[in-house]
Amino acid sequence: MSSASFRIAARLIAVAALAGLTAGCFQPMYAEHADGTPGLREKLMGIELPPVDKPNASPEARIGVGIRNALAFKLYGTATGTAPTHKLVLRLQTSRSSLIVSQTTGLPTTENVGLDVQYNLVELATNKSVMTGTTFARTSYDIPGSYQRFARQRAFRDAEDRASEEVAEKIKTRLAAYFTAGT
Repeated sequence: MSSASFRIAARLIAVAALAGLTAGCFQPMYAEHADGTPGLREKLMGIELPPVDKPNASPEARIGVGIRNALAFKLYGTATGTAPTHKLVLRLQTSRSSLIVSQTTGLPTTENVGLDVQYNLVELATNKSVMTGTTFARTSYDIPGSYQRFARQRAFRDAEDRASEEVAEKIKTRLAAYFTAGT
């Protein structure tokens, strides 16, 4: 056996040995636990999502419902029937800004929807806050000509919905990290 072949074989053996040593350290995030403790899916299903505290029929209330529905689907899927162990309280603020303004008409042609959300995870047994955080989303949309008011309003709502989905995904990821790592 040549020295080059020997070095390659030694490297392959070292890589295989390292892989064997670290194989027991990996556990999929959503895997069932063999020791009977609740898995991540069961923990996420124990989060209660109260309505966002905004006036009824306000634009913020519609966005709050969108975030809450997106979170509920991401946390529970289609499952029901789990007793809540935690409560997730959301507070949100919206913003809207013009990105591009036409030089000829002085009207915006592209706008940005901003969504800033503060969340607080409260353990129901002790009524203590166990995790807080903030997240945001910025989505842009194009404004069609000034005669297409419905298209402009629809584009604005679609941008709000995209921002709601993005915020819900970020919060779900943070909750999964909390329940997996405990921090």
